[in-house]
Amino acid sequence: MRTVTLALLCSLALLCGAFKATASARPAPHDLAIVLLIGQSNMSGRGAIEPQDKVPVPGVVALNAAGQWVPAIDPLHWDKPGAAGVGPGREFARALTKARPGARIGLVPAAVGGTSLERWQPGGDLYNQALARLRTAQKSGKLVAILWHQGEADASKADRSASYAVRWVALMKQLRADAGAPDVPIVAGELGEYLQRPYSRAVNEQIDSLPTLLDNVAIASARGFRDRGDGLHFDAASQREFGRRYAEAFFTVAPGWKRHP
Repeated sequence: MRTVTLALLCSLALLCGAFKATASARPAPHDLAIVLLIGQSNMSGRGAIEPQDKVPVPGVVALNAAGQWVPAIDPLHWDKPGAAGVGPGREFARALTKARPGARIGLVPAAVGGTSLERWQPGGDLYNQALARLRTAQKSGKLVAILWHQGEADASKADRSASYAVRWVALMKQLRADAGAPDVPIVAGELGEYLQRPYSRAVNEQIDSLPTLLDNVAIASARGFRDRGDGLHFDAASQREFGRRYAEAFFTVAPGWKRHP
């Protein structure tokens, strides 16, 4: 009798433990609309964080450094600990959820500050890291957009600025292929008008030409934006507006997003 009682108690303990583990475990998200965020520091975000940037956006999660989905609060990126701040990602996602109520957005931060376009070429370390993170995210949903902001690092040299568009198109064609999303919309953002580098205007001209060179590409304007005082990075207010402009540009190449029930 004592043996039976002990066995019963043990079974009950195991069942309780299993129940607690199940109750405390977070189910993995599914059916997410995945958005890849790549480029350099202005995609990572360097805007000063305010309380509003720490309030989760309903329906929006982000893939953290450990490959786990967490509430999307700034900073989304961790490329430069202590420097990362407000970027365009959250406001982009918020705009998408407003346009399609009930949508669940999964942001995939993969930008790295100070990087040139050359470092993003297929087969390189940044490309491989971003692709690995994207593939992890795709287990939870479908890639619906790629957001790109980069070019400051290429705006100091004539050869880099002149070949920017050709190199970017080659990169994105390969990324679409590797992601298994040959027609996924891509939105590229302009460099700040305040940027004082020899070829910053030339890079912006190259960026503005991208929709003529590759299908399903749109441009987010940076007109009128202010820097945070360093002549390089957008301030937080500009970044939030940039996210909304990225969304408006996205809707021009993905009009079905707003029509979806």
